[in-house]
Amino acid sequence: MSWKRNLPNSNATTGQELMTMTQQTQATGTAVVIGASMAGLLATRVLSDFYDTVVIVERDALPASPEARKGVPQARHAHALLGHGQQVLEELFPGFAEQLQEQGALLGKGRMFSGGGYLARVADAPCSLYASRPFLEHAVRERVRALPNVSILEQIDVRDLAVDASRARVEGVRVRTRGDDAAERVIAANLVVDASGRGSRTPAWLAALGYPEPVEELVEVNMAYTTRIFRRRPDDLGGDLLVNIAPTPNLTRASAMLALEGDRWLVTVAGYFGDAPPTDDAGFLEFTRSLPAQEIYEMVRNAEPLTEPVTYRFRANQWRHYERLERFPDGFLVIGDAICSFTPIYGQGMTVAALESLALRDCLTQGTDRLAQRFFKRAAKVIAIPWSITVGNDRKLSPATAPRDPFNRALGWYLARFLVAARTDATLAGAFMRVGNLFDPPTALLRPSLALRVLRGGRTSAPHQPEPVAHHEQERQAAQI
Repeated sequence: MSWKRNLPNSNATTGQELMTMTQQTQATGTAVVIGASMAGLLATRVLSDFYDTVVIVERDALPASPEARKGVPQARHAHALLGHGQQVLEELFPGFAEQLQEQGALLGKGRMFSGGGYLARVADAPCSLYASRPFLEHAVRERVRALPNVSILEQIDVRDLAVDASRARVEGVRVRTRGDDAAERVIAANLVVDASGRGSRTPAWLAALGYPEPVEELVEVNMAYTTRIFRRRPDDLGGDLLVNIAPTPNLTRASAMLALEGDRWLVTVAGYFGDAPPTDDAGFLEFTRSLPAQEIYEMVRNAEPLTEPVTYRFRANQWRHYERLERFPDGFLVIGDAICSFTPIYGQGMTVAALESLALRDCLTQGTDRLAQRFFKRAAKVIAIPWSITVGNDRKLSPATAPRDPFNRALGWYLARFLVAARTDATLAGAFMRVGNLFDPPTALLRPSLALRVLRGGRTSAPHQPEPVAHHEQERQAAQI
């Protein structure tokens, strides 16, 4: 089965068009990327088409094989490369999806439980790639490392920015090798890109240089999640590769069970507002039993565990609004989680980083004048859609932040009806999945043709799987809707 054949139509720039544009707007010199994160790797791939040399500066020792590393503690937990992100990676690295499948990644479909029931199966929906985060990141890193004008410096701490006398332009980074008593040195650059993640020091660097710090928008979730890996059999779930259970105001718990390379299931369970999933065997199993669908519970109860449970905590959605700054140094910009990071259960981070890399490419094709300002505005448009999805859903989960105005109450009623109808209407389910995969904005769900189907209760379409085991929470939600 070809993953590429299953993609929606794309208006992406062709390779020949990109080659022509980059030849016309070639930025000479060196670009330095801080961090070999997914955002940093994808930014490097784009920069390699415009700069003579691109240097990634990474504080970790990067593993030679697909394994979790200290700098990406969340890598042990469930990750998703959404449909739009898969499309971007295929564009940046032709043949990437087939390469992943040859190396062990899986291609298929899954089950989505949202709003009290499973969405109908969408026959013509694109298949998704399933692999662990370390597996995916390693594959991207090796493709980037193979680029002739890219080098990766490991175990290097970036201590500060190097700037000109006027402090108007960044001219490189001040670094020191970890475990080395040598003095700081400067890596000169025509452009520095901060892809160091949520813990980015750019706000502090800006303040030290006399620039304003970005306004930081936080939406608290106080989430904790626990993950464990189990043995997978090919006939588990009838061949489906994912079960995803979304939280509701009545039960602010969520879970994802996804197939990984190496005949494994990865099971992540999550709780909002301090509801931390246990790490002992009995407590972990009981947490899965509390979910409003029972496939994950049955799998955990019967499958062979391969690892001990590991935990991770996430305090808040965070958006640093660089696009609002009136002053920003030339030769410098920020990308990925260093701008915005989302509640992990929605699986948006890698796809947003991929879309931001295309935004950077589009900005570079227009030259480097006011590059950061133009990029931040483009990135803000990329971020706005997943932010509205994530933050909109997260705010509904807490009585303290749930919208109470008439418009949002009416919208909430409509979306609840939408999800009920989407249990049997594949057209509605497909539209919902396109929004979730970041192909369409949430407003696409308000199209008159879809609204009519919602108000009619959905047209008949066979559900994609047998009805899950009855559970008190699912019954209660359905009754309330």
